[in-house]
Amino acid sequence: MNKDKEYIKNLTQAWRDEVLSARNYRAMAERERKPERRAILEKMAEAEERHADNWAKKLRELGESPGGFSETPAEKMRRWVLLRSSTEAAVQMLEAGESQADVLYDKLMAAVDNENDRKLLLEAQLEEKAHSRMLQEMSQPQSAHLPQSRLESILKAEKWHVTAGGWIGQAIYGVNDGLGAAFGVVSGVAGATSVNGEFVLLSGFVAMIASALSMGSGAYLASKSEREVYQAELDRERRELEEHPEEEKEEMELFYQLKGFSASESKMMVERLAQQPEQMLKTLAHEELGLSEQTFPNPWKSAISATISTAIGAAVPVLPFFFATGVTALVISAVVSTLAHFIVGASKVLVTGRSWIKSGIEMTVVGLGEAAVTYAIGLLISPMIHRV
Repeated sequence: MNKDKEYIKNLTQAWRDEVLSARNYRAMAERERKPERRAILEKMAEAEERHADNWAKKLRELGESPGGFSETPAEKMRRWVLLRSSTEAAVQMLEAGESQADVLYDKLMAAVDNENDRKLLLEAQLEEKAHSRMLQEMSQPQSAHLPQSRLESILKAEKWHVTAGGWIGQAIYGVNDGLGAAFGVVSGVAGATSVNGEFVLLSGFVAMIASALSMGSGAYLASKSEREVYQAELDRERRELEEHPEEEKEEMELFYQLKGFSASESKMMVERLAQQPEQMLKTLAHEELGLSEQTFPNPWKSAISATISTAIGAAVPVLPFFFATGVTALVISAVVSTLAHFIVGASKVLVTGRSWIKSGIEMTVVGLGEAAVTYAIGLLISPMIHRV
């Protein structure tokens, strides 16, 4: 029930954020003098309104009502500042909102178990990323489109992609989840059974298998869903290209103009692309979503990486009980697990770019706190277990 309440709370917040973003984009479009920018801002407003309608419909399906929308004084003040800022400064403020929306959608994704809801959230998240991408283009001064500046931007993006993407990040987070889950189980069962080695070993081993399979299947389904959403977006773009070719060509021209090309250059490039419909289709999807088919991980590789790494992490707190018993095994498990928490936390620097010391200490504190809570719960229920 708490999870349901949290999901509804986040979904209501997503609905509210989308309505507010749509109003901001509409207001920005009204004051924008450049036709190409105005068209893009209006298109973004339409997308935000569509998202808001989806979330309102979903809330009603869950027996909840989003209610009426009213802006807070702070939100009204923010729009007042927004409309009196330069276009570059204003879109940077809007981009920050898109980043916050991405975080909120991550929370919603973690709470859904329905495949249709997952796809709907993924589609919205991809559009939010496309908005962020376009806002970045709009916020850059004209000099940022010169070859040297563009090259530097690409190199930065590629460095981040290599560092944070692929199986390395999945492996780190897999070890993280496996270690935390198993350490909590081992601590809780130890507290409840007065460190009965057989019970601790059995429960820890089961937790290791369950966590590994859960993470592996989750990684597989997530990667598969991303590909399916990408294909769905391609199909939608294909229909739009067939039904409204001139509008899609105009949209592509706007993208290229925002990148620094003149209107005539943009028109020429789009005309050349239009001679190869499939290439134009993929280019449209890439420009709007910031994604290409090559960016998606292999579902099986993701599943195997997540399964193995989670199993490795979960094995750490359990292994000492193979070689020792009682309090001695628990102490060794606690020491080894604490060290492992720090190492895994420090390893997150490969993905997050944060300070490795701060990240390591943070994860160690969280892991120890989790173990202390589960151990205390185990002690509380211990009398009931022994009475049985």
